[in-house]
Amino acid sequence: MDTLANLAMGFGVALTPFTLMLAIIGCFLGTIIGALPGLGPANGVAILIPLTFTFGLDATSALVLMTSVYYGAMYGGRISSILLNIPGDEPALMTTLDGYPMAKQGKAAEALVLSGVASFVGAFFATIGLIILAPMLARVAYLFGPAEYFALYLLAFCTLGGMASNNQAKSAIAACIGLGIAMIGLDNTSGMPRFTYGNLHLMDGVDFLVAIVGLFAITEVFFFIESHGKDSAIGVKLGKVTIPFRMIKDSMGTMFRSTFIGFFAGVLPGAGASLGSFMAYMAEKAISKNPDSFGKGNPRGVAAPEAGNNAAAGGALVPMLTLGVPGSGTTAVLLALLMTLNITPGPTLFADRPEVVWGLIASLLISNFVLLIMNVPMVKIFVYVLQVPAWVLMPAVTMISFVGIYSLSGSYFDLVLMVAFGAFGYFLRKLDIPTVPIILGILLGNQMENAMRRAMVLSDGDWTYLFSTPIAIGLWLFAILGFVAPMFLRGVLKKPQAVTD
Repeated sequence: MDTLANLAMGFGVALTPFTLMLAIIGCFLGTIIGALPGLGPANGVAILIPLTFTFGLDATSALVLMTSVYYGAMYGGRISSILLNIPGDEPALMTTLDGYPMAKQGKAAEALVLSGVASFVGAFFATIGLIILAPMLARVAYLFGPAEYFALYLLAFCTLGGMASNNQAKSAIAACIGLGIAMIGLDNTSGMPRFTYGNLHLMDGVDFLVAIVGLFAITEVFFFIESHGKDSAIGVKLGKVTIPFRMIKDSMGTMFRSTFIGFFAGVLPGAGASLGSFMAYMAEKAISKNPDSFGKGNPRGVAAPEAGNNAAAGGALVPMLTLGVPGSGTTAVLLALLMTLNITPGPTLFADRPEVVWGLIASLLISNFVLLIMNVPMVKIFVYVLQVPAWVLMPAVTMISFVGIYSLSGSYFDLVLMVAFGAFGYFLRKLDIPTVPIILGILLGNQMENAMRRAMVLSDGDWTYLFSTPIAIGLWLFAILGFVAPMFLRGVLKKPQAVTD
Protein backbone atom coordinates (compact mmCIF):
# COMPACT_ATOMS: atom_id res chain seq x y z
CA MET A 1 0.00 0.00 0.00
CA ASP A 2 2.90 2.34 0.69
CA THR A 3 4.07 1.84 -2.89
CA LEU A 4 0.65 2.78 -4.26
CA ALA A 5 0.48 5.85 -2.02
CA ASN A 6 3.97 6.92 -3.08
CA LEU A 7 3.11 6.35 -6.73
CA ALA A 8 -0.04 8.46 -6.35
CA MET A 9 2.12 11.21 -4.88
CA GLY A 10 4.49 10.81 -7.84
CA PHE A 11 1.67 11.22 -10.33
CA GLY A 12 0.64 14.35 -8.47
CA VAL A 13 4.09 15.73 -9.23
CA ALA A 14 4.36 14.36 -12.78
CA LEU A 15 0.94 15.52 -13.96
CA THR A 16 1.55 19.20 -13.23
CA PRO A 17 1.49 21.09 -16.55
CA PHE A 18 5.13 22.19 -16.36
CA THR A 19 6.51 18.73 -15.49
CA LEU A 20 4.34 17.10 -18.15
CA MET A 21 5.61 19.59 -20.71
CA LEU A 22 9.22 18.80 -19.76
CA ALA A 23 8.56 15.07 -20.17
CA ILE A 24 7.13 15.60 -23.67
CA ILE A 25 9.99 17.90 -24.69
CA GLY A 26 12.52 15.41 -23.31
CA CYS A 27 10.93 12.54 -25.24
CA PHE A 28 11.01 14.53 -28.48
CA LEU A 29 14.61 15.71 -28.07
CA GLY A 30 15.73 12.26 -26.93
CA THR A 31 14.21 10.55 -29.95
CA ILE A 32 16.00 12.98 -32.26
CA ILE A 33 19.31 12.49 -30.44
CA GLY A 34 18.94 8.72 -30.49
CA ALA A 35 18.26 8.79 -34.21
CA LEU A 36 21.39 10.80 -34.99
CA PRO A 37 24.18 8.26 -35.65
CA GLY A 38 26.96 8.33 -33.10
CA LEU A 39 25.35 10.51 -30.44
CA GLY A 40 23.43 8.03 -28.31
CA PRO A 41 21.78 8.56 -24.91
CA ALA A 42 24.96 9.27 -22.90
CA ASN A 43 26.11 11.98 -25.30
CA GLY A 44 22.59 13.37 -25.61
CA VAL A 45 22.04 13.68 -21.88
CA ALA A 46 25.52 15.19 -21.42
CA ILE A 47 24.88 17.75 -24.17
CA LEU A 48 21.52 18.81 -22.72
CA ILE A 49 22.43 18.86 -19.00
CA PRO A 50 23.66 22.48 -19.22
CA LEU A 51 20.11 23.50 -20.23
CA THR A 52 18.85 22.51 -16.79
CA PHE A 53 21.13 25.12 -15.22
CA THR A 54 20.57 27.72 -17.92
CA PHE A 55 16.81 27.69 -17.23
CA GLY A 56 17.17 27.16 -13.46
CA LEU A 57 15.17 23.93 -13.21
CA ASP A 58 14.68 22.40 -9.78
CA ALA A 59 15.85 18.87 -8.97
CA THR A 60 12.63 17.06 -9.91
CA SER A 61 12.14 18.99 -13.16
CA ALA A 62 15.77 18.54 -14.22
CA LEU A 63 15.70 14.80 -13.54
CA VAL A 64 12.37 14.33 -15.34
CA LEU A 65 13.70 16.17 -18.40
CA MET A 66 16.97 14.23 -18.54
CA THR A 67 15.44 10.79 -17.95
CA SER A 68 12.84 11.53 -20.63
CA VAL A 69 15.74 12.35 -22.95
CA TYR A 70 17.35 9.06 -21.86
CA TYR A 71 14.26 6.97 -22.65
CA GLY A 72 13.64 8.91 -25.86
CA ALA A 73 17.20 8.28 -27.05
CA MET A 74 16.79 4.56 -26.41
CA TYR A 75 13.67 4.63 -28.58
CA GLY A 76 15.26 6.78 -31.29
CA GLY A 77 18.38 4.67 -31.76
CA ARG A 78 16.41 2.25 -33.91
CA ILE A 79 15.53 4.79 -36.64
CA SER A 80 18.90 5.11 -38.36
CA SER A 81 19.65 1.44 -37.56
CA ILE A 82 16.67 0.28 -39.61
CA LEU A 83 16.75 2.89 -42.36
CA LEU A 84 20.48 3.24 -42.97
CA ASN A 85 22.17 0.30 -41.24
CA ILE A 86 23.90 2.90 -39.00
CA PRO A 87 23.27 2.30 -35.28
CA GLY A 88 22.26 5.45 -33.44
CA ASP A 89 24.12 4.01 -30.43
CA GLU A 90 25.77 0.75 -29.33
CA PRO A 91 22.60 -1.01 -28.06
CA ALA A 92 20.92 -0.35 -31.43
CA LEU A 93 23.66 -2.34 -33.18
CA MET A 94 21.71 -5.60 -32.88
CA THR A 95 18.66 -3.95 -34.46
CA THR A 96 20.56 -3.44 -37.71
CA LEU A 97 20.91 -7.21 -38.19
CA ASP A 98 17.26 -7.72 -39.11
CA GLY A 99 15.91 -4.16 -39.24
CA TYR A 100 17.96 -3.08 -42.24
CA PRO A 101 17.16 -6.25 -44.26
CA MET A 102 13.47 -5.56 -43.58
CA ALA A 103 13.94 -2.01 -44.90
CA LYS A 104 15.62 -3.38 -48.04
CA GLN A 105 12.60 -5.66 -48.51
CA GLY A 106 10.30 -2.63 -48.52
CA LYS A 107 9.18 -3.17 -44.91
CA ALA A 108 10.88 -0.14 -43.35
CA ALA A 109 7.63 1.31 -41.97
CA GLU A 110 6.60 -2.05 -40.48
CA ALA A 111 10.02 -2.47 -38.89
CA LEU A 112 9.91 1.03 -37.40
CA VAL A 113 6.43 0.55 -35.93
CA LEU A 114 7.28 -2.92 -34.60
CA SER A 115 10.46 -1.64 -32.97
CA GLY A 116 8.50 1.27 -31.44
CA VAL A 117 6.00 -1.12 -29.86
CA ALA A 118 8.80 -3.42 -28.64
CA SER A 119 10.58 -0.42 -27.13
CA PHE A 120 7.37 0.54 -25.32
CA VAL A 121 6.85 -2.97 -23.91
CA GLY A 122 10.47 -3.18 -22.70
CA ALA A 123 10.58 0.29 -21.16
CA PHE A 124 7.09 0.12 -19.60
CA PHE A 125 7.57 -3.18 -17.80
CA ALA A 126 11.09 -2.19 -16.79
CA THR A 127 9.60 0.86 -15.09
CA ILE A 128 7.16 -1.44 -13.29
CA GLY A 129 10.18 -3.49 -12.23
CA LEU A 130 11.81 -0.29 -10.98
CA ILE A 131 8.74 0.43 -8.84
CA ILE A 132 8.82 -3.06 -7.30
CA LEU A 133 12.56 -3.68 -6.98
CA ALA A 134 14.00 -0.26 -6.09
CA PRO A 135 12.34 0.11 -2.63
CA MET A 136 13.32 -3.49 -1.78
CA LEU A 137 16.93 -2.92 -2.81
CA ALA A 138 16.96 0.36 -0.88
CA ARG A 139 16.12 -1.56 2.32
CA VAL A 140 18.84 -4.13 1.60
CA ALA A 141 21.32 -1.28 1.08
CA TYR A 142 21.19 -0.51 4.81
CA LEU A 143 23.28 -3.67 5.28
CA PHE A 144 26.13 -2.03 3.39
CA GLY A 145 29.08 -0.69 5.37
CA PRO A 146 32.39 0.83 4.21
CA ALA A 147 33.82 -2.53 3.10
CA GLU A 148 30.71 -3.38 1.08
CA TYR A 149 30.57 0.03 -0.57
CA PHE A 150 34.25 -0.15 -1.50
CA ALA A 151 33.66 -3.55 -3.12
CA LEU A 152 30.55 -2.20 -4.85
CA TYR A 153 32.46 0.72 -6.34
CA LEU A 154 35.15 -1.71 -7.46
CA LEU A 155 32.46 -3.84 -9.10
CA ALA A 156 31.24 -0.81 -11.04
CA PHE A 157 34.76 -0.04 -12.27
CA CYS A 158 35.44 -3.66 -13.25
CA THR A 159 32.21 -4.16 -15.18
CA LEU A 160 31.19 -0.78 -16.61
CA GLY A 161 32.08 -0.74 -20.27
CA GLY A 162 33.63 -4.21 -20.12
CA MET A 163 31.36 -5.73 -22.71
CA ALA A 164 31.50 -2.71 -25.01
CA SER A 165 35.24 -2.09 -24.80
CA ASN A 166 37.62 -3.71 -27.25
CA ASN A 167 40.36 -4.05 -24.66
CA GLN A 168 40.06 -4.59 -20.91
CA ALA A 169 43.50 -3.08 -20.33
CA LYS A 170 42.32 0.16 -21.95
CA SER A 171 39.21 0.16 -19.74
CA ALA A 172 41.46 -0.22 -16.70
CA ILE A 173 43.69 2.64 -17.89
CA ALA A 174 40.62 4.84 -18.37
CA ALA A 175 39.36 4.04 -14.86
CA CYS A 176 42.78 4.92 -13.40
CA ILE A 177 42.77 8.22 -15.31
CA GLY A 178 39.34 9.02 -13.84
CA LEU A 179 40.47 8.16 -10.32
CA GLY A 180 43.57 10.32 -10.79
CA ILE A 181 41.43 13.29 -11.87
CA ALA A 182 39.17 12.72 -8.83
CA MET A 183 42.21 13.12 -6.56
CA ILE A 184 42.78 16.70 -7.75
CA GLY A 185 41.91 19.29 -5.09
CA LEU A 186 42.10 19.49 -1.31
CA ASP A 187 42.44 16.26 0.65
CA ASN A 188 39.25 15.66 2.66
CA THR A 189 41.16 14.57 5.75
CA SER A 190 44.33 16.64 5.90
CA GLY A 191 43.23 19.65 3.84
CA MET A 192 46.46 19.49 1.84
CA PRO A 193 46.27 20.32 -1.89
CA ARG A 194 46.81 17.41 -4.26
CA PHE A 195 47.88 17.75 -7.91
CA THR A 196 46.82 21.42 -8.08
CA TYR A 197 50.32 22.74 -8.92
CA GLY A 198 49.48 26.05 -7.26
CA ASN A 199 46.39 26.71 -9.42
CA LEU A 200 43.63 28.15 -7.23
CA HIS A 201 40.94 27.08 -9.70
CA LEU A 202 41.81 23.42 -9.02
CA MET A 203 41.59 23.64 -5.22
CA ASP A 204 37.96 22.53 -5.27
CA GLY A 205 38.73 19.73 -7.73
CA VAL A 206 37.50 19.19 -11.27
CA ASP A 207 33.77 19.70 -11.76
CA PHE A 208 32.48 16.43 -13.21
CA LEU A 209 29.95 18.27 -15.40
CA VAL A 210 32.81 20.16 -17.05
CA ALA A 211 34.52 16.82 -17.70
CA ILE A 212 31.33 15.17 -18.96
CA VAL A 213 30.38 17.92 -21.40
CA GLY A 214 33.97 18.14 -22.61
CA LEU A 215 34.52 14.40 -23.06
CA PHE A 216 31.17 13.82 -24.74
CA ALA A 217 29.80 16.95 -26.40
CA ILE A 218 32.98 18.82 -27.35
CA THR A 219 34.71 15.62 -28.46
CA GLU A 220 31.74 14.91 -30.72
CA VAL A 221 32.10 18.37 -32.25
CA PHE A 222 35.77 17.68 -33.01
CA PHE A 223 34.87 14.42 -34.74
CA PHE A 224 32.17 16.13 -36.80
CA ILE A 225 34.69 18.73 -37.86
CA GLU A 226 37.14 16.03 -38.86
CA SER A 227 34.59 14.04 -40.89
CA HIS A 228 32.87 17.14 -42.38
CA GLY A 229 29.54 15.57 -41.41
CA LYS A 230 29.96 12.68 -43.86
CA ASP A 231 28.39 10.22 -41.42
CA SER A 232 25.12 12.17 -41.13
CA ALA A 233 22.03 10.34 -42.38
CA ILE A 234 20.52 12.01 -45.44
CA GLY A 235 18.20 11.13 -48.27
CA VAL A 236 15.90 8.73 -46.44
CA LYS A 237 12.40 8.36 -47.83
CA LEU A 238 9.50 6.46 -46.33
CA GLY A 239 6.24 5.34 -47.82
CA LYS A 240 2.93 5.20 -46.00
CA VAL A 241 3.31 4.20 -42.35
CA THR A 242 1.02 1.31 -41.43
CA ILE A 243 0.62 -0.66 -38.19
CA PRO A 244 1.49 -4.35 -38.72
CA PHE A 245 -0.92 -5.83 -36.17
CA ARG A 246 -0.23 -9.45 -37.19
CA MET A 247 3.52 -8.93 -36.92
CA ILE A 248 3.15 -7.31 -33.49
CA LYS A 249 0.91 -10.13 -32.25
CA ASP A 250 3.37 -12.81 -33.40
CA SER A 251 6.23 -11.00 -31.64
CA MET A 252 4.57 -10.41 -28.25
CA GLY A 253 6.18 -13.46 -26.65
CA THR A 254 9.55 -12.28 -27.91
CA MET A 255 8.99 -8.84 -26.39
CA PHE A 256 8.14 -10.19 -22.92
CA ARG A 257 11.05 -12.64 -22.86
CA SER A 258 13.45 -9.95 -24.01
CA THR A 259 12.10 -7.49 -21.45
CA PHE A 260 12.94 -9.88 -18.60
CA ILE A 261 16.44 -10.53 -19.97
CA GLY A 262 17.12 -6.85 -20.63
CA PHE A 263 15.91 -5.70 -17.20
CA PHE A 264 18.15 -8.24 -15.48
CA ALA A 265 21.13 -7.05 -17.55
CA GLY A 266 20.34 -3.42 -16.71
CA VAL A 267 20.20 -3.99 -12.95
CA LEU A 268 23.73 -5.45 -12.99
CA PRO A 269 26.13 -2.53 -12.48
CA GLY A 270 28.06 -1.95 -15.68
CA ALA A 271 26.22 -4.42 -17.91
CA GLY A 272 23.90 -1.87 -19.50
CA ALA A 273 21.75 -1.83 -22.59
CA SER A 274 24.39 -3.21 -24.95
CA LEU A 275 24.52 -6.52 -23.08
CA GLY A 276 20.73 -6.55 -22.67
CA SER A 277 20.26 -6.09 -26.41
CA PHE A 278 22.78 -8.80 -27.27
CA MET A 279 21.45 -11.35 -24.74
CA ALA A 280 17.85 -10.81 -25.84
CA TYR A 281 18.73 -11.26 -29.52
CA MET A 282 20.84 -14.36 -28.96
CA ALA A 283 18.24 -15.95 -26.64
CA GLU A 284 15.50 -15.43 -29.21
CA LYS A 285 17.65 -16.86 -31.97
CA ALA A 286 18.54 -19.86 -29.80
CA ILE A 287 14.90 -20.84 -29.15
CA SER A 288 13.66 -20.07 -32.68
CA LYS A 289 12.48 -22.94 -34.87
CA ASN A 290 14.13 -21.20 -37.81
CA PRO A 291 17.35 -19.59 -36.53
CA ASP A 292 18.73 -19.21 -40.06
CA SER A 293 16.10 -16.54 -40.76
CA PHE A 294 17.76 -14.21 -38.23
CA GLY A 295 19.92 -11.65 -39.99
CA LYS A 296 17.74 -11.82 -43.07
CA GLY A 297 14.78 -9.71 -41.98
CA ASN A 298 13.08 -11.71 -39.21
CA PRO A 299 10.67 -9.40 -37.32
CA ARG A 300 11.56 -11.11 -34.03
CA GLY A 301 15.17 -10.07 -34.65
CA VAL A 302 13.93 -6.48 -34.45
CA ALA A 303 11.55 -6.90 -31.51
CA ALA A 304 14.04 -8.77 -29.28
CA PRO A 305 16.94 -6.26 -29.14
CA GLU A 306 14.62 -3.26 -28.95
CA ALA A 307 12.66 -4.66 -26.00
CA GLY A 308 15.93 -5.81 -24.41
CA ASN A 309 17.83 -2.54 -24.63
CA ASN A 310 14.89 -0.40 -23.46
CA ALA A 311 14.25 -2.73 -20.52
CA ALA A 312 17.94 -2.50 -19.63
CA ALA A 313 17.65 1.31 -19.66
CA GLY A 314 14.99 1.12 -16.96
CA GLY A 315 16.86 -1.54 -15.02
CA ALA A 316 20.02 0.61 -14.95
CA LEU A 317 18.14 3.22 -12.90
CA VAL A 318 17.68 0.73 -10.04
CA PRO A 319 21.29 0.61 -8.77
CA MET A 320 21.74 4.32 -9.48
CA LEU A 321 18.81 5.39 -7.31
CA THR A 322 19.19 2.81 -4.52
CA LEU A 323 22.96 2.36 -4.23
CA GLY A 324 24.39 5.45 -5.91
CA VAL A 325 26.21 3.23 -8.43
CA PRO A 326 25.41 3.77 -12.12
CA GLY A 327 24.25 0.76 -14.10
CA SER A 328 25.30 2.24 -17.45
CA GLY A 329 27.20 5.12 -19.02
CA THR A 330 24.07 7.24 -19.27
CA THR A 331 23.11 6.69 -15.64
CA ALA A 332 26.66 7.74 -14.73
CA VAL A 333 25.89 11.07 -16.40
CA LEU A 334 22.54 11.24 -14.57
CA LEU A 335 24.37 10.52 -11.31
CA ALA A 336 26.54 13.55 -11.97
CA LEU A 337 23.41 15.65 -12.43
CA LEU A 338 21.98 14.45 -9.10
CA MET A 339 25.20 15.22 -7.26
CA THR A 340 25.34 18.68 -8.81
CA LEU A 341 21.80 19.30 -7.52
CA ASN A 342 22.94 18.27 -4.00
CA ILE A 343 20.94 15.03 -4.12
CA THR A 344 22.74 11.95 -2.84
CA PRO A 345 21.45 8.73 -4.42
CA GLY A 346 21.26 5.78 -2.07
CA PRO A 347 18.90 4.06 0.36
CA THR A 348 18.03 7.29 2.17
CA LEU A 349 16.92 9.00 -1.06
CA PHE A 350 13.52 7.29 -0.94
CA ALA A 351 12.92 8.63 2.58
CA ASP A 352 14.58 12.04 2.28
CA ARG A 353 13.35 13.08 -1.19
CA PRO A 354 10.35 10.88 -2.07
CA GLU A 355 8.88 13.55 -4.36
CA VAL A 356 11.99 13.35 -6.55
CA VAL A 357 12.05 9.54 -6.80
CA TRP A 358 8.36 8.90 -7.24
CA GLY A 359 7.83 11.95 -9.43
CA LEU A 360 10.57 10.56 -11.66
CA ILE A 361 9.03 7.08 -11.76
CA ALA A 362 5.56 8.45 -12.57
CA SER A 363 7.07 10.65 -15.29
CA LEU A 364 8.77 7.61 -16.80
CA LEU A 365 5.44 5.78 -17.02
CA ILE A 366 3.89 8.79 -18.73
CA SER A 367 6.91 9.21 -21.01
CA ASN A 368 6.54 5.65 -22.27
CA PHE A 369 3.02 6.36 -23.54
CA VAL A 370 4.15 9.69 -25.00
CA LEU A 371 6.96 7.92 -26.83
CA LEU A 372 4.66 5.22 -28.17
CA ILE A 373 2.27 7.83 -29.54
CA MET A 374 5.16 9.87 -30.85
CA ASN A 375 7.09 7.05 -32.49
CA VAL A 376 4.34 5.65 -34.73
CA PRO A 377 2.65 8.57 -36.55
CA MET A 378 5.71 10.85 -36.38
CA VAL A 379 8.24 8.45 -37.92
CA LYS A 380 8.49 10.47 -41.13
CA ILE A 381 9.08 13.70 -39.17
CA PHE A 382 12.00 12.15 -37.28
CA VAL A 383 13.48 10.97 -40.55
CA TYR A 384 13.51 14.57 -41.77
CA VAL A 385 15.41 15.55 -38.64
CA LEU A 386 18.11 13.08 -39.68
CA GLN A 387 18.79 15.37 -42.61
CA VAL A 388 19.91 18.29 -40.41
CA PRO A 389 23.30 19.31 -41.84
CA ALA A 390 26.34 19.21 -39.59
CA TRP A 391 26.98 22.93 -40.08
CA VAL A 392 23.69 23.64 -38.26
CA LEU A 393 23.81 20.88 -35.64
CA MET A 394 27.37 21.27 -34.36
CA PRO A 395 27.33 25.05 -33.71
CA ALA A 396 24.10 24.52 -31.76
CA VAL A 397 25.73 21.79 -29.64
CA THR A 398 28.76 24.01 -29.03
CA MET A 399 26.64 27.00 -28.03
CA ILE A 400 24.56 24.94 -25.59
CA SER A 401 27.72 23.51 -24.02
CA PHE A 402 29.45 26.85 -23.50
CA VAL A 403 26.37 28.74 -22.28
CA GLY A 404 25.35 25.94 -19.93
CA ILE A 405 28.75 25.48 -18.29
CA TYR A 406 29.34 29.22 -17.92
CA SER A 407 25.89 29.71 -16.39
CA LEU A 408 26.76 26.96 -13.89
CA SER A 409 30.06 28.34 -12.62
CA GLY A 410 30.61 31.78 -14.19
CA SER A 411 34.26 30.84 -14.62
CA TYR A 412 36.24 31.21 -17.84
CA PHE A 413 38.66 28.59 -16.47
CA ASP A 414 35.89 25.96 -16.61
CA LEU A 415 35.31 26.81 -20.27
CA VAL A 416 39.00 26.36 -21.03
CA LEU A 417 39.02 23.13 -19.02
CA MET A 418 35.95 21.89 -20.91
CA VAL A 419 37.67 22.43 -24.26
CA ALA A 420 40.78 20.70 -22.89
CA PHE A 421 38.68 17.71 -21.88
CA GLY A 422 37.16 17.75 -25.37
CA ALA A 423 40.61 17.56 -26.97
CA PHE A 424 41.61 14.88 -24.46
CA GLY A 425 38.48 12.88 -25.30
CA TYR A 426 39.25 13.18 -29.03
CA PHE A 427 42.75 11.82 -28.37
CA LEU A 428 41.38 8.94 -26.25
CA ARG A 429 38.83 7.91 -28.85
CA LYS A 430 41.55 7.87 -31.50
CA LEU A 431 43.36 5.37 -29.25
CA ASP A 432 40.10 3.45 -28.69
CA ILE A 433 40.21 4.16 -24.95
CA PRO A 434 36.65 4.37 -23.52
CA THR A 435 35.64 7.60 -21.80
CA VAL A 436 32.83 6.24 -19.60
CA PRO A 437 35.24 4.68 -17.03
CA ILE A 438 36.95 8.09 -16.78
CA ILE A 439 33.62 9.73 -15.93
CA LEU A 440 32.91 6.97 -13.42
CA GLY A 441 36.31 7.52 -11.81
CA ILE A 442 35.68 11.26 -11.46
CA LEU A 443 32.20 10.63 -10.03
CA LEU A 444 32.99 7.85 -7.59
CA GLY A 445 36.67 8.37 -6.86
CA ASN A 446 36.16 10.43 -3.71
CA GLN A 447 33.44 8.13 -2.35
CA MET A 448 35.63 5.11 -3.00
CA GLU A 449 38.53 6.77 -1.18
CA ASN A 450 36.29 7.72 1.76
CA ALA A 451 34.89 4.17 1.98
CA MET A 452 38.43 2.78 2.05
CA ARG A 453 39.50 5.23 4.79
CA ARG A 454 36.45 4.49 6.95
CA ALA A 455 37.06 0.76 6.55
CA MET A 456 40.69 1.16 7.64
CA VAL A 457 39.70 3.32 10.63
CA LEU A 458 37.07 0.80 11.79
CA SER A 459 39.49 -2.12 11.41
CA ASP A 460 42.55 -0.30 12.81
CA GLY A 461 44.37 -0.75 9.51
CA ASP A 462 43.49 -4.42 8.97
CA TRP A 463 43.00 -4.77 5.20
CA THR A 464 41.24 -8.15 5.60
CA TYR A 465 38.23 -6.14 6.87
CA LEU A 466 37.45 -5.49 3.19
CA PHE A 467 36.56 -9.21 2.90
CA SER A 468 34.91 -9.60 6.30
CA THR A 469 31.26 -10.13 5.27
CA PRO A 470 29.49 -12.44 2.80
CA ILE A 471 28.17 -9.42 0.88
CA ALA A 472 31.67 -7.96 0.48
CA ILE A 473 33.12 -11.33 -0.61
CA GLY A 474 30.31 -11.79 -3.14
CA LEU A 475 30.89 -8.32 -4.59
CA TRP A 476 34.64 -8.96 -4.86
CA LEU A 477 33.99 -12.21 -6.71
CA PHE A 478 31.53 -10.54 -9.09
CA ALA A 479 34.03 -7.73 -9.69
CA ILE A 480 36.80 -10.16 -10.61
CA LEU A 481 34.40 -12.16 -12.79
CA GLY A 482 33.08 -8.99 -14.43
CA PHE A 483 36.59 -7.91 -15.37
CA VAL A 484 37.85 -11.29 -16.57
CA ALA A 485 34.72 -12.65 -18.32
CA PRO A 486 34.69 -10.15 -21.24
CA MET A 487 38.17 -11.32 -22.22
CA PHE A 488 36.70 -14.75 -23.00
CA LEU A 489 33.27 -13.61 -24.19
CA ARG A 490 34.40 -10.87 -26.55
CA GLY A 491 34.86 -13.27 -29.44
CA VAL A 492 31.32 -14.57 -28.92
CA LEU A 493 29.92 -11.04 -28.71
CA LYS A 494 31.46 -10.09 -32.05
CA LYS A 495 30.00 -13.03 -33.95
CA PRO A 496 26.54 -11.51 -34.51
CA GLN A 497 28.14 -8.41 -35.97
CA ALA A 498 29.58 -10.51 -38.77
CA VAL A 499 26.12 -11.21 -40.17
CA THR A 500 25.89 -9.48 -43.52
CA ASP A 501 23.03 -7.88 -45.26
